[in-house]
Amino acid sequence: MGRFDGRIAVVTGAARGIGLGIAHRFAGEGASVAVLDLDESQASAGAAELATGDGQRHLGIGCDVSDRDSVEAAVDRVVGELGALHILVNNAGVTRDNLLFKMTDDDWDTVIAVHLRGAFLMTRAAQKHFVEQKYGKVVCLSSVSALGNRGQANYAAAKMGIQGFVRTLGIELGPFGVNANAIAPGFIATDMTDATAARVGMPVEEFRQAAADRNPVRRVGYPEDIAAAAAFLCSDDASYITGQTLYVDGGAKLVS
Repeated sequence: MGRFDGRIAVVTGAARGIGLGIAHRFAGEGASVAVLDLDESQASAGAAELATGDGQRHLGIGCDVSDRDSVEAAVDRVVGELGALHILVNNAGVTRDNLLFKMTDDDWDTVIAVHLRGAFLMTRAAQKHFVEQKYGKVVCLSSVSALGNRGQANYAAAKMGIQGFVRTLGIELGPFGVNANAIAPGFIATDMTDATAARVGMPVEEFRQAAADRNPVRRVGYPEDIAAAAAFLCSDDASYITGQTLYVDGGAKLVS
């Protein structure tokens, strides 16, 4: 038996990277998973990769998490086709890095809309189902960049906002059997961080090694590391934990 047998999970931004890693972990532990991403064909391709056992069914759904109608339609579809909703992971994200004096209004608005408005809209749509059934798990992806990072005023503000968001969710939703927490990853080897390497003109392996050298465990993280934390926080083993942010960064926060 898996920890998530019979559970229905939604993971946003799950066609690749951390989101897909989380979807794989949940599916591997018995959940039926709705993979949400901006492009439905990519979301469906991600869902098709997931392990399927008895009673499991996975969906790929196109969803713009910054758009209320798109979010509500996606959540309604999950409940309509899979029968319920028990777990929400708000992972969808983008970067628009630049120094403050070069950052455009669109750079700021896009990052805040996807990360912060997206988490708000998805959680608001899901919580009515959670409250009705007196059960639900919410995990939002923050970041070590919430503590401040050069060239990421927009991203840092959004990711620190996530931490305040889950603290408030813990207060408001705790009486209804809903746990809400955040994970703050450090450097995770994904397409997004590889794109950063390309932008700064460094080979990917050199870029990753530089990140590894900055933390005590001397390695970079992988989507599986974040998936393991998400699986714990979304399990009943974590039923007495809410409103918290777990830093999964190889100890980088300790030495920064």
